[in-house]
Amino acid sequence: MEIKGFTYGWDSRRGMLGTERAMESITALADMGGNWAALAFAVTQERFSSTRFGFDFRSCNTDREIEKAISQLKSAGLKVCLKPILNCEDGTWRANITFPEKEFPVYDEHGRLKSYWNEWFSCYTAFICHYAEIAEITGCEMLCIGCEMIGTEHKEEHWRELIKRVREIYHGPLVYNANHGKEDNVSWFDALDYIGTSAYYPVAKAGGATADEMTAAWEKPKENLKRLWEKFGKKIIFMEIGCRSARGCAAMPWDFVHREYERDEDEQANFYESALRAMWDEPYFEGFFWWDWETNLMSPEKIVCDKGFGIHGKKAERVLTDWYRNK
Repeated sequence: MEIKGFTYGWDSRRGMLGTERAMESITALADMGGNWAALAFAVTQERFSSTRFGFDFRSCNTDREIEKAISQLKSAGLKVCLKPILNCEDGTWRANITFPEKEFPVYDEHGRLKSYWNEWFSCYTAFICHYAEIAEITGCEMLCIGCEMIGTEHKEEHWRELIKRVREIYHGPLVYNANHGKEDNVSWFDALDYIGTSAYYPVAKAGGATADEMTAAWEKPKENLKRLWEKFGKKIIFMEIGCRSARGCAAMPWDFVHREYERDEDEQANFYESALRAMWDEPYFEGFFWWDWETNLMSPEKIVCDKGFGIHGKKAERVLTDWYRNK
């Protein structure tokens, strides 16, 4: 396994990346013994049905901030996977971005009928290519071209054309972040260098499961992951994986809604331990980008109350540090 990573920066907004306080967080991240970080940030479209989107100067991280964050991560000894993500302002999960197949009753500059899909992919390709240029200039060691875009994944021709365009700009390895259990939707993994997935596989039926019980539950998703590797000849990366420090979340690790759950650091720590045990020595597995490390570290007073995905100051941090430093 090559990638001992974590996701960084997702909670940032304009003005947060690249600061001295952000560097303190990066230093703490690197101290766990990892060697990679996925720098994740969002650009938004207004609704799931919008065919155009762009930079929101009120909230989006500027290019200069992103470049500074890349520099800070590298100065801490971490390789960087740049991960631009498209979200919807109306709260719709990005997986539900989709369009009808019919064409517009108007023509583009080449005399071709416009379509919803062509319009959206034109905008999305420009978005990814913009950050591909930043990844190339700053020497990022990997670029993620999309995250959990389930409603678009059947548009194979469009995705292959996007990948072709990106490779003309960025010359490092490419990955796409599918969603757990939906990896079979992506018929174009062969055009990439790695198979990525958000590995929020449920490994418990209720709160309080032990690390041993959770480890045993990993056997089922591992069967499909191995089959994907055999089919495409590409190693698997968990582009996202994590569990909140709340009792019951190992049964639905993706959850960020149920704030009424009891705080439970053991639930989170056992989830980490089980995933590390299950995947560490698998020949088809390239590594983890855990979700997610905060841009500005929480105070100790907040940590003791926090039920989120962050692990700084919690039992899961000690688990991961032991694996990353000593395995």
